[in-house]
Amino acid sequence: MTRDLTITEVRLTPILVADPPLLNTQGVHQPYTPRLIVEVVTADGITGLGETYGDTKYLELARPLAEHLTGRSVTDVNSLFGIELGVDESRITGQVDAGGLRGVQSADKLRLSVLSAFEVACLDAQGRALGLPVHALLGGRVRDAVEYSAYLFYKWAAHPAGVPAEPDEWGAALDPAGVVAQAREMQRRYGFGSFKLKGGVFPPQEEAAAVRALAEAFPGQPLRLDPNGAWSVETSLKVARELEDVLEYLEDPTLGTPAMAEVSAGLRRAARTASDQGGDGRRAGLPLATNMCVTTFGEIKEAFTKDAVQVVLSDHHYWGGLRNTQHLAALCAAFGVGVSMHSNTHLGVSLAAMTHVASTVPNLHHACDSHYPWQSEDVLTERLVFDGGRLTVSDTPGLGVELDRDELARLHRRWADDDGSLRDRDDAAAMRVAQPGWRTPVMPRW
Repeated sequence: MTRDLTITEVRLTPILVADPPLLNTQGVHQPYTPRLIVEVVTADGITGLGETYGDTKYLELARPLAEHLTGRSVTDVNSLFGIELGVDESRITGQVDAGGLRGVQSADKLRLSVLSAFEVACLDAQGRALGLPVHALLGGRVRDAVEYSAYLFYKWAAHPAGVPAEPDEWGAALDPAGVVAQAREMQRRYGFGSFKLKGGVFPPQEEAAAVRALAEAFPGQPLRLDPNGAWSVETSLKVARELEDVLEYLEDPTLGTPAMAEVSAGLRRAARTASDQGGDGRRAGLPLATNMCVTTFGEIKEAFTKDAVQVVLSDHHYWGGLRNTQHLAALCAAFGVGVSMHSNTHLGVSLAAMTHVASTVPNLHHACDSHYPWQSEDVLTERLVFDGGRLTVSDTPGLGVELDRDELARLHRRWADDDGSLRDRDDAAAMRVAQPGWRTPVMPRW
């Protein structure tokens, strides 16, 4: 039977999802975070799902894009990227993008973040129509399961008193003991075998002490630290040398490709010195990873030719979808740069998409990040389940997930009932509730 894959309807559902009081260098997560669920419906009644950021600036681009899709085929994915979307440059602040802590905002990143959800939705619909999983549409998987890393955060025990929020069962983590306890619970629940700590919250020596505590609690298991560009070059070099024996990689210790290149060059010089002195020349060769200075294809040339980074953390949301993620991985392979995957505050639709594309990337040699364990709410009929820190790659047609329409409606009502204060993520504003004098720190903080 020939399917009619013409898109007859596109549904956009903005929602607010519960988020714990997780700390980062910008401030603290708000009690609810905005996400956008995209549905493309074909003439045959097949529905494909996508998910992305739900802030107002993304919605303003998603709505006209949805109108452009009606009448097109879900197989016509290439044409998506030729659709002109007007971006209000006045909304691009030039500051660090708090929504994903992914470097400086730009019109292109905003556009690709919206397009990514539509691309995923079209691929999901294609898969459902053809009876094929999304990974098959991407060329087929090279692994049956994708490994994920525990994403550790400094956090408060609860959101500030008087702020409406959902119950948080995780408790506080504000020192090395709290971080280790959180890691043990993550391992107990999900079986994670590697651990990433979101840094840039406390002075570097305090965070280094937490990493040392993790190394003692989990000997030999991969560890990562991500200060989100909060350190100077000098501080980055100092901490990198202190922790090089226990870290798998150091993520975005300082802001910008030139500064990252300076840190990378300093580490190489230290490695040569160690080798010349008869030591282990690999000792100072700690790799640098990024999801802040390499976030678009235009940023690759400078970063790779300057050897500023050794691992790129892809994110299909802001690279423009699953196929662009594969293109990025191929470029990384050509330059001998490693690949892992960044995570934002996402739900199961995005995690399923991430897992499908991760299963197709041959040079994915590091566990992927995921916020998913922190999200107590989801829009799926069944939550995705980590087994031994891994997600099995689904062979069910499409993404292999189904939408819980009652839950989607509930989370949308929360968004509709909001007075507008939570429809745009603002970690600094959330921090000011507890600390009225808080201002977004000037980088580097240390």
